[in-house]
Amino acid sequence: MSTERQELLRLLATKSFRLGEFKLSSGGTSDYYVDCRATTLDARGAQLTGQVFLEEIKARGWNPRAIGGLTMGADPIVVAVAVTSGEIHGFLVRKGEKQHGTGQRIEGFREKGARVVIVDDVCTTGASTIQAIEVAREFGFEIAGVMCLVEREEAQGRAGVEKAAGVAPFLSIFTATDVRREHLRVVSVQR
Repeated sequence: MSTERQELLRLLATKSFRLGEFKLSSGGTSDYYVDCRATTLDARGAQLTGQVFLEEIKARGWNPRAIGGLTMGADPIVVAVAVTSGEIHGFLVRKGEKQHGTGQRIEGFREKGARVVIVDDVCTTGASTIQAIEVAREFGFEIAGVMCLVEREEAQGRAGVEKAAGVAPFLSIFTATDVRREHLRVVSVQR
């Protein structure tokens, strides 16, 4: 694991991971919660997010023109990668059609036929990621790959995203198990 990737994992474990009783957006409950924005909106966390995502995109040879996802979880990731790369543009997918102006669902980069990568912060059921994939395809983007920062390892989440992605590969930077393990390691060291 690269130094940047390890540092990003440590930040997620200390800033974003919480144990307790939490209601999830899917309606279910969990004994832990991962609020990635506490890390992706942190100054150093944003730098690391951009570096790690860009490193993975380059390693896979996806060569996208842009990166985007459903607002709000994807927003800091999109900006971090765009700024870090200096050449990959960003776009955001609205949750619904804008009710004024042009009424568009995609903001930012809008070049039909362009290769793009879809990103999300946390993948549980995959609903947000799937919605972003569908809107991007409907617009006319070609999906090169799909990425999330933390995958909660729910079987239906991965399966649903992979089905929606089709031939485009889906990968997670970390799993919830990775983050939990690092959180417990950090806590035990602090004692």
